[in-house]
Amino acid sequence: MSLAATSVSEHGFDAWLAHKRSRRIKNWLIVAAGAAVLAWCVRDTILFDTDWARMGGALGIGGTLERFFWVDWSLAPKLLVPALETLMMATLGTILGCILSLPVAWFGAANVTPSRFILYPLGRFLMVLSRSIHEIIWALLFVGAVGLGALPGILAVAMRSIGFISKITAEAIENIDPKPVEAIRAVGGNQFQVMYYGIVPQILPVIIGTIIFEWDINIRRSAIMGLVGAGGLGLVFFRQMAMFNYGGVTLVVLAVLALIALGEVVSHFARKAVI
Repeated sequence: MSLAATSVSEHGFDAWLAHKRSRRIKNWLIVAAGAAVLAWCVRDTILFDTDWARMGGALGIGGTLERFFWVDWSLAPKLLVPALETLMMATLGTILGCILSLPVAWFGAANVTPSRFILYPLGRFLMVLSRSIHEIIWALLFVGAVGLGALPGILAVAMRSIGFISKITAEAIENIDPKPVEAIRAVGGNQFQVMYYGIVPQILPVIIGTIIFEWDINIRRSAIMGLVGAGGLGLVFFRQMAMFNYGGVTLVVLAVLALIALGEVVSHFARKAVI
């Protein structure tokens, strides 16, 4: 009996060793395949697809980077208006995106949507569409539609904001406590009263926090809108690069960093004051 038990135990141990060995081989094969794919990507996108002669080697790269270490302070007075334009694009785009997000969130919340078969899929589709298209693509579309200036930047920021704000709002609506809603309906409340008294008080802190967070992100988005002709600091950056004024480029980058830092401070205190 003991010999049989010992034989079974040894057989089980051998099977465990074989399984462990095969698993180790499989893991190494996965690592080797990943390393091969990574090496192939580096070879095709960096080693063979880069004009190393134009860079002039390591010394040439160092010389190019050295040009960015000085700042063209004479450009500073001309950055005030573009900086304000960038801030206004972020603010107006966030407000417009928030307004447009409300019906999308209402349609996309499963527990309050007017139609589960038509409006609910439509709301979810609009959320995905907004988040799937980059703000630069939105800006290019609106520049082609309405021309150059801040307006296409505002519209692009708004369209990009719809997806995030509406998705968070819809999820907040789906996670509300249903008891206040049921109580309002039980006493004959209409749909507006249900939304205003039963749903909005529960989701308002989430909405405010989301809007402040999105505004902070939109400052970063607005700073690059000028690269496609939508105004703001991005347009100044593009012009300085076109003139090879590296000192001006450095100053614009510093202005963008200062604007983002200002947005961080404002959003931090606004979040603490409101929420």
